[in-house]
Amino acid sequence: MGKVCCAILLLCSMVIAIPIVNGIDQSPQGVAKWFKNQPKMKEKVTKLHFYFHDQVSGKNPTAVIVAQANTTFQSPNLFGLVVVIDDALTVGPEPNSTIVGRAQGTYSSAGLDDAVAAMSLNFVFTSGAYNGSTLSVLGRNAVLHTYREMPIVGGSGVFRLARGIATAKSYSFNATSGDAIVEYNVVVLHY
Repeated sequence: MGKVCCAILLLCSMVIAIPIVNGIDQSPQGVAKWFKNQPKMKEKVTKLHFYFHDQVSGKNPTAVIVAQANTTFQSPNLFGLVVVIDDALTVGPEPNSTIVGRAQGTYSSAGLDDAVAAMSLNFVFTSGAYNGSTLSVLGRNAVLHTYREMPIVGGSGVFRLARGIATAKSYSFNATSGDAIVEYNVVVLHY
């Protein structure tokens, strides 16, 4: 069987999975019931802290280049580079720190005159109280600034209707390998 057929079968099998996350019914009926009760719910503030491990080197990179312009590698900021990621989110900065989730999505080099990444990704939580829930980030990441603020534009599971801010700060960057560890502080409003 070809790689494309295997990928399609894998995706189809994931769709059939049981639609419950931490006791939250994700079926159409469950979502409708949740929205019906939503006006009675009190909004909460949740603060999260974790480390994002962007590994472009080694045998198992978690960030891979999927597209580039003809001029990308002549540009001082790699303008036009597109990267797909599935980066570990951990409790601490150490590579063997406990994994709490994954950052899945894309970032692209979007600055002609400065180092800016356009981020479109989901923080997918895989353990603890937020297991199976996600937060969606969509924003500008000026990677050379000490602190970068990006909007949280939504979420799922425990974080339905989330909105908030993700603040990123580089913890370490290896100029030789391109690997980076970024500290994230996230504050979200949700129901």
